[in-house]
Amino acid sequence: MRQHGFTLLELLVALAVFGLLLVSLSQTIRFGLTAWRQEARLSDGPDDMEAVDRSLRSIIENLAPGDDTVRAAITGSATELAGRTRLRLPGADLEPVPIEAGLAVSGSRLVLRWRPYHHVTLLRPPPPPQETDLMEGVASLQIAYWQPSGTWVSSWQQPDLPLLIRLRLRLTGNRRWPDIVAAPLLSRP
Repeated sequence: MRQHGFTLLELLVALAVFGLLLVSLSQTIRFGLTAWRQEARLSDGPDDMEAVDRSLRSIIENLAPGDDTVRAAITGSATELAGRTRLRLPGADLEPVPIEAGLAVSGSRLVLRWRPYHHVTLLRPPPPPQETDLMEGVASLQIAYWQPSGTWVSSWQQPDLPLLIRLRLRLTGNRRWPDIVAAPLLSRP
């Protein structure tokens, strides 16, 4: 007569396999939690680094060339950049509108100073620019401009746009940010 059930050896093998599965599952969960904590530490709360990156690239890619050969397309130094660009503004039906924009660091904030661009001669002084905080915790901003001769320069005052613009943000604390290199007029046909 045959008895139903498992032998002691079969039970020990099943327990060993079950133990290996639990160990691998716990390692997977530990890895996932570590990756999640690392991502949360890098993003450091409300600053959405990806959104800031997209905004900065959009500002550079939509820079407009100067109106004539006398006026510079952009005014750029090693720490500030100002020029005419196109951005999607709230209440503008999400269509990009021309604005006069400037990037700079104010205190420990990366700010965008902007006002609407009007292709007319104003009879009175233009309104003061609005200031929008793009990111907190910025120690410095270094800007470089790629010229046709194949070198980076630290300022730009020419009527034509540079071929590339590089933004290097130094953040406070241990946070890191890769250089942003974008081409003006990249969004144009």
